[in-house]
Amino acid sequence: MALNVCVIGAGALGTAIAQTMSENVDEVLLHVRKQDLCDDINNKGYNTQYYPNTKLNENIKATTDFNDLKKCDIIFLAIPSSGFRTTLNNLKDVIDGETILVTTAKGIEYPSLNTMGDLISEYFDENFVALSGPNFASEIMLNQPTITNVASRKRENAEMVKKVLTTKQFKVKVIDDIKGIELCGVLKNINAIANGICEGMNINENARYSILTKGFKDTIKIIESFGGNADTVHEYCGFGDLIMTSTSSESRNHTLGILYGQRLIIDEAASGIVFEGKNSIKAVRDICDNHDINSDIVNFVYDVIIERIAPIKAFNALWENIE
Repeated sequence: MALNVCVIGAGALGTAIAQTMSENVDEVLLHVRKQDLCDDINNKGYNTQYYPNTKLNENIKATTDFNDLKKCDIIFLAIPSSGFRTTLNNLKDVIDGETILVTTAKGIEYPSLNTMGDLISEYFDENFVALSGPNFASEIMLNQPTITNVASRKRENAEMVKKVLTTKQFKVKVIDDIKGIELCGVLKNINAIANGICEGMNINENARYSILTKGFKDTIKIIESFGGNADTVHEYCGFGDLIMTSTSSESRNHTLGILYGQRLIIDEAASGIVFEGKNSIKAVRDICDNHDINSDIVNFVYDVIIERIAPIKAFNALWENIE
């Protein structure tokens, strides 16, 4: 396929996306921050930081220079939400409005309460593409069966992204709800933390799956109040991602919740681990307050993670409101 494609972010997901697309296009440009990792990818063919045992396809080339992205038709932004605005600043003088930008980040900027798509619209236009689904990067990298959703206000942009991503094992479904797909990606992290807290406290399974059900219902309520479509919550980016992230031991946010449920606090700066859900809790709470929405699940997670209320006390308050 004669398209110039790039992935910004050589982390677990960015590298996996690059590996997938390399089956469909002549070359994939992978933008990395560190020169030593760039050299490893170009000279050894391995992302030594994230996938030291998996050979990258030969048509994946790494760069540290944003100027190399000038001719890209599609750029995937596979970076944490905390680095989004800085990256867009770096891109604004490099690419033009014809470049399709794809966000994979599942977070909200605080205190602006902007989604990643909102930020893209500030710097470029609103015809970006959002990608979200029940997608663990490690499974994508192993070429295991995976499906995801993409959405855009400009349907042809979403179809183009589908074209470059789709393989026999990696399937892509286009939907039309850009607001819903972005919020599903944020809210599933809140639910994952909530269920992790319950697991960390050794709450019985009857109660835990009741909490998961309540979280699913709250997700629909929040998305509808924001102008999104309730049907989106039943998509792969909604129900699928919520269940996977809330129950899998591979989920960072589920693990974060377990640790808080056990009264253990992680030093994220020291560990280098990014928990998108933790960064979004204050933002989601503000969104609910601004739209006069009462979400028992959001309140529960906020109380434990932000207010540092004892998990059992917060759970008892949550359970009292469950019906």
